[in-house]
This record gives sequence, C-alpha cells and structure tokens, in this order.
Amino acid sequence: MGRVVLFSLTSALNPTLVAATTVMLLLPSPSRLMVGYWLGAMMTSVTCGLVIVFALGDSGTVSTTRHTLSPVADLALGAIALMVAAVLATGRDQPLAERRARRKQGKEPPRWQRTLSKGTARTTFVVGALLTLPGASYLAGLDAIRKLGYATTTEVVLVVGFNLVMLILLEAPLVAFAVAPEWTPRALERVKGWASRHGRRAAAIGLAAVGAALVVKGIIGLL
Repeated sequence: MGRVVLFSLTSALNPTLVAATTVMLLLPSPSRLMVGYWLGAMMTSVTCGLVIVFALGDSGTVSTTRHTLSPVADLALGAIALMVAAVLATGRDQPLAERRARRKQGKEPPRWQRTLSKGTARTTFVVGALLTLPGASYLAGLDAIRKLGYATTTEVVLVVGFNLVMLILLEAPLVAFAVAPEWTPRALERVKGWASRHGRRAAAIGLAAVGAALVVKGIIGLL
C-alpha cells in the first residue's frame, strides 16, 4: 500500500496540471473553471485506471513500468533533480531563462492555454479530459494496486482514491474556495507575491529534497 501512496504523490507532480492550475487561478471565477477541469480529468483518469487494472492487468503492458522505475532509474532521476536544484540555487539558469523569454515574445501560448483562457467550465472540462493521460508513475501505481489482490470493489475504491490524490493540486484550491471564499483570493495574492520573491529558493529546496529521496530509494533498491 505504501507504494500505491508514493506513486499517487509522484503522479500529482504533473507539469501540465501545475501549469493548468496556475492559469485557471489567474482567471475570473477560478473555482468554477477548476471544477470543470477536475471533472474532465477524473473522467479520463478513473476510466483509464479501471481499464488498466481490470482489462490489461494480466498483460505485460503495466508490468513493464517496473523497469522504468527501477533503482537505477531512481538514482538517475535523483541525480538530475539534485543538479537542477544546484543550478537554481546558484542562478546559473538565468541567462538561459532570459534567452527563452526573448524568443517567446510575440509567440502565442499553447492551444490548451488559450482554451483555458476563454473562461468557461465546459471548455476546462474538455481540456482536463484531454490532458489527463496516464504517465509512468500512474501506470506503476495501478500495477501496485492490482498486485495487492484485493476484491473488485476495493480495487475500484483504490483507483478512485489514487486519482483523488493525483489531482490534489486542483482539489486543494477548490476546498479552500469552498471553506473560505473571502480569505482564499487574498491568500492567493500573498502566495503569488511570495513566489515572485522566493520561488526560486523554494523550488531549489523542493528539488533537492525530492532528489535526495530518490537517491536514497535507489540505493535501498540496489541493496
């Protein structure tokens, strides 16, 4: 079960989901847009999860992800995360970031970002359904669920729970808007201000922690 939780958390670190959530938080009525995106994402991810667990579980399609997430791969990914953290901490990426920003000037954002910017729950539902596709961590997590050998009903609950954790970056702001609708927008503005001042340092610390955890996990796996 620990592996299932771990893979659900790593599945949550989806760059597309992070970007989509960030875009929606900057638009009017972000909670309505995020509900649409969440419904579309859950529809796709839960459907794919159930198909993988029950229809493809006995094939080699899912089990091949174990090779992708082997201890050697953990060590490699951990080393990459540590190197990126070092680059961010020292500011060596700034010249490259400035060049990329200059090249992007005048270019249109990706189509899915333009679609989100239209600001309707219907469009965000479609975008969420189309962008939420299984990744390596997702497949490995479903493989772990299948190998637990639970009853069918329990496996369905685990698949739904896995996806709820995977979409935590969407659900956390939604819960905040529901519980504290007046406080949340002000808090988001403070977070944006904090991120603009300390985002680089926070990203470096987070990557360093993830990299160290992956390296330790890889070393343990090799023993």
